[in-house]
Amino acid sequence: MDYDSGKERCVNKVKTMDKKSKKTTTIDFERIFHPKKLAIVGVSAEGSVRGFGIGMLIALRAMNFEGEIFPVNPKGGNFAGLDFYRKVEDIPGTIDFAIIAVVAKEVPAALEACRKKGAAGAEILSAGFSELGTEEGLLLENEVREIAKKGIRVVGPNCFGIYCPRSGLTMLPGHDLSRQSGPVAFLSQSGGMAIDLAHKGKWMGLEFSKVVSFGNGADLREMDLLPYFADDQETRVIGMYVEGVKNGDDFFRAIKNTTEKKPVVVCKGGLSSAGKRMIVTHTASMGGSRLIWQSVLRQVNAIQVQDLKELAEACLAFCFLPQGVYKNISVVGGGGALGVTACDAAENFGMEVPPLSQNIRERVEKLLPKPGSSGTNPIDVANPYVEPKILKEVLRTVAVDEQIDLQIIISLLYHYKTMTRMIGKPVAQATPYREMAELFSDVVKETGKPIIVVLASHKRGVDDLDIVEMLTLARREFLSRGLPVFDDLYEAIRAVGHVNTYYEKRERYE
Repeated sequence: MDYDSGKERCVNKVKTMDKKSKKTTTIDFERIFHPKKLAIVGVSAEGSVRGFGIGMLIALRAMNFEGEIFPVNPKGGNFAGLDFYRKVEDIPGTIDFAIIAVVAKEVPAALEACRKKGAAGAEILSAGFSELGTEEGLLLENEVREIAKKGIRVVGPNCFGIYCPRSGLTMLPGHDLSRQSGPVAFLSQSGGMAIDLAHKGKWMGLEFSKVVSFGNGADLREMDLLPYFADDQETRVIGMYVEGVKNGDDFFRAIKNTTEKKPVVVCKGGLSSAGKRMIVTHTASMGGSRLIWQSVLRQVNAIQVQDLKELAEACLAFCFLPQGVYKNISVVGGGGALGVTACDAAENFGMEVPPLSQNIRERVEKLLPKPGSSGTNPIDVANPYVEPKILKEVLRTVAVDEQIDLQIIISLLYHYKTMTRMIGKPVAQATPYREMAELFSDVVKETGKPIIVVLASHKRGVDDLDIVEMLTLARREFLSRGLPVFDDLYEAIRAVGHVNTYYEKRERYE
């Protein structure tokens, strides 16, 4: 799916007010996310590939970053055809953005030098600040905050930085992330969570507008970024990994204003007693009560999820499904137990798998192979080798039933491996996933009712790597035709439930 909306459609500048000074400052997000001139302060000496600075240089070159790169090292040197500058001041002209990867005590001086060079923003990868809980760490972070107030906006410290596919700006370690822009923005206090979702999205079908790992959040954090993404026309759904917030009232207002415009999916870390202890040493945040967080997120109509996988699945559903509520679903698959699972899961998430009208059921049963099949919703096709054209007719026929809002088809493609011995072809060639993707897509276009594909497989061992490869290729085919893919039926229904929760509440207040 093509979500390429162009730079000109993005929000370039956002005004914010400092509550103490009452001064209004402008955040130049265009220069932060799409820098033309980028300094990397703290690049290792020639021949060394250690350290965040040189790692970022390698990653940016691998991503074909579109701007100029100016590495800085006090000893000079060069790497990959780029000469190092000894000081930030030696860089010709002004810079737009900086990546700072020096030891913590040297960060304030490096940040100040970048500010004087005209940088709109900087990301500080270095650790050793408030997350340590030491007086020195707290003082250093306060210095960063004071410099930021002079006019340079800071991401971090103690973060992995920014990933922006359109410009090729990437986080660490992100040398092989996708350059395809998309509708998902992700804000994360954890660098690990940020890079994990970026990698997960690459194969799951999520495409990103921007991903920001802001770590300790000494300056820029969720209160500044949520309003930006709320109005960013490239972004349609926002994911968040949050450990704690600095100001509860400001956070409440920011996320409420955002959910009035687009969905926000939140994974809140540190809700357990042990988790609360961990986040203090991770990003120096205060976690808060589980009940308070659940209550707040419900009030603002944000979707709360339990882990990164559920967050990714929810974002996938929001991206691929048209805006709306899907109360009645049909399920097509093989095996009675799958039908039981479908009915139980649907009820858990406020949906139904209603019996089809008699006329529709009879038409479906005429299409299905015998014996063992059933045209009652859930529809049991009984045979994993049903021809794609028959499955297409089943889906098309069920879509005629006015009560059905959405269809889920469970395809057990891994069974095709047993045919490879007979026909002498690799499993990827023996499986008709390309034909299925094309035909199912035709049904959606014809009927206007979404179809979700579940590619279930219990064969993931060393002996079945060919099945893993085939399912990966199949996922790509379905996604390229606008059909969301899940690994598990329960997870697919849960994701639809999140979509329903958001749009039901939004419709009540519109």
